[in-house]
Amino acid sequence: MTVPVTNTYVESTERIQPNQANNYENTHGGEVVRLMDELAAIAAMTVAGETCVTAHIGSVDFQNPIPVGSVAELSAYVYETGSSSLEVRVDVESRDPREEETVQTTAACFTMVAVDEAGDPVEVPSVVPETDRGERLVESAPC
Repeated sequence: MTVPVTNTYVESTERIQPNQANNYENTHGGEVVRLMDELAAIAAMTVAGETCVTAHIGSVDFQNPIPVGSVAELSAYVYETGSSSLEVRVDVESRDPREEETVQTTAACFTMVAVDEAGDPVEVPSVVPETDRGERLVESAPC
């Protein structure tokens, strides 16, 4: 069984609140990683059909801060699979909710592992590009 890469693409939007921020009124880095991890799991579970847990987070590149009151727009997709692992690219952009222009803030690649109820790894389907958009996603995925 195979799953098109484009079928794994998920998005999430969150308005940043003061309780998510540091003393400089920007989102805590750990909070950004938490949001990314949750979306990576959702993308991975879309392929696996099982619970997926984080095995590894590659280099997290914080390019720009996300101020309180801004909207964090996250996107994630599975670009490669192993026997039980799934490689997921996650990108974060921010914007003022009253404007359209976005700023790239963060990017990372997550390795997720599909597990059964006992916590043992289980096999996952392969992902395939299938479309031009899928091919572009796979080509731009490695962090």
